[in-house]
Amino acid sequence: MSRIANSPIALPQGVDVNLQNFALKVKGNKGSLDHVIHKDVEVKLTDKTLTFAPRINSRTASALAGTTRALVNNIVLGVTQGFEKKLILVGVGYKAQVQGNVLNLTLGFSHPVNFKIPDGISIETPSSKTEPSILVKGIDKQKVGQVAANIRAFRPPEPYKGKGVKYADEVIVRKEAKKKK
Repeated sequence: MSRIANSPIALPQGVDVNLQNFALKVKGNKGSLDHVIHKDVEVKLTDKTLTFAPRINSRTASALAGTTRALVNNIVLGVTQGFEKKLILVGVGYKAQVQGNVLNLTLGFSHPVNFKIPDGISIETPSSKTEPSILVKGIDKQKVGQVAANIRAFRPPEPYKGKGVKYADEVIVRKEAKKKK
């Protein structure tokens, strides 16, 4: 059995969970998210605690119980604290600014890049001349990570000078340039 599924989720103060059939709806102070529970996973709500177990004795059901527990834990964390990813722009003249629901990026192309901000995501561009950065925030962990990856994909960091859009905790392994003989 999955060891992750063995540990229950203690619901913090102010989190309401509604469990009907295979639909789980979690509501907190930042918003609400829902999740569809697989038919092979049994979820029980008792005294502000969620427990997960497989309904049948199989490897697949056990793995699904652990995955469901991890996803629901991310939902609970999202509606209470939220998630955030920080991107750093490395390069001369690289800029980012938010105008309405569009993120305008200047990444060294001959044209500006306009990224439409999806619903449920907020993007901030703290003004710093030394290190321009982008903060992607939201309650859905998967959506925050996907939006950050989409922004990074416009200009991924290159290995020679390190220019591009990178995650704040990302380490770029540098390559040595060709040398003349």
